[in-house]
Amino acid sequence: MKNIYKILIAFIGVLLVSCNADSVDERPVLNVVAAPEITAPTTGQNYVLDVDKASDEVAKFTWSAAQYSSTVAIKYTLLIDKKGGDFTAAKTLQSTTNSITEVSVLGKELNQAAIDLGGKPEEAAQYDVKITANVSGGFVQVGKNLITISVTPYLGRVTYDFTDWYLIGAAVAGGWDNNVDTKHQPMFRDGKDDTKYKFVGYFKAGNFKLISVKGSWDSQLGKADDSSIEIKNNAGEFTIPADGYYNFQFNTKTLKYTLTPYTDAASIAKLYDTVGVIGSSTPGGWDASTALDKSTFDKHAWSLGSTSLNDGEAKFRANNAWDVSWGGTTAFSGGGTGDNIPVAKSKYVIYFNDLDGSYLMIPNQ
Repeated sequence: MKNIYKILIAFIGVLLVSCNADSVDERPVLNVVAAPEITAPTTGQNYVLDVDKASDEVAKFTWSAAQYSSTVAIKYTLLIDKKGGDFTAAKTLQSTTNSITEVSVLGKELNQAAIDLGGKPEEAAQYDVKITANVSGGFVQVGKNLITISVTPYLGRVTYDFTDWYLIGAAVAGGWDNNVDTKHQPMFRDGKDDTKYKFVGYFKAGNFKLISVKGSWDSQLGKADDSSIEIKNNAGEFTIPADGYYNFQFNTKTLKYTLTPYTDAASIAKLYDTVGVIGSSTPGGWDASTALDKSTFDKHAWSLGSTSLNDGEAKFRANNAWDVSWGGTTAFSGGGTGDNIPVAKSKYVIYFNDLDGSYLMIPNQ
């Protein structure tokens, strides 16, 4: 009796498999009648992206509808890859469903895709764009053409609501020329209190004051009396009695200052051949330092002109080794610790002081 049941169950199983096989064989075959094709923009278009218009539409892509032998739900995906790429690492610009055959691409979307594909800010590069159609079941139909466009991405702006004060005068680097560049030494702002500024470094005998607007005398900081500062047009001048190293500090809230000789002879005598910035945000990552330029006026002052940094971290080190390194806990300015400095993606002008480890990283350059 048990054997009869086993035979019956096996027979029913064969019938079910046979019926399922017949059902698969009877399914309609999905044939491609027409592949989608990009109709606008035309190949060869040039897009120079503007950070101030990041949320604006920069391009509208349209394409012809994919057609199949049966009615199906279609998902379109607009892909971009570096020119000549095989699209295995392509980025998605936009996707749509059903009958929608156009998309608007914003500046920030095209910019991010270009950067993710290895594009360099403010440098034009070529990219291929194509459209694909995907139907239920994973059937993908690649558009029968692609277009090539040129994209010049931007580097993002970061919020920087601080005032930078630059030393100017006969006693400091750069002299009285108010066209501030990296030859003019800025004060180092406290990372946790933006009203406090300091600079420990070399001064020549003579007078100086400070300006905050490049190429302008309209905003000045100078001496009011022996302990106070003033911020106004034609502010008073500080006086250095003799060549040497000094510790200069002031507070823009209390309007108080100190200017005293710096007497740490060991620190002054310790000289470095090179100082560089290193870290995940820098061009060389954690493997290689990006060298700073040593001041010809002050052998402990270093700077680096406009340089692209990524989101990540950074610190400073001497002589391309880890024997001596400096860091901080605050973005843009600070110092005095061995921590990694947080960095947001932008172009920076960088200043560093190896006497006390102070740094200033000015973004949006």
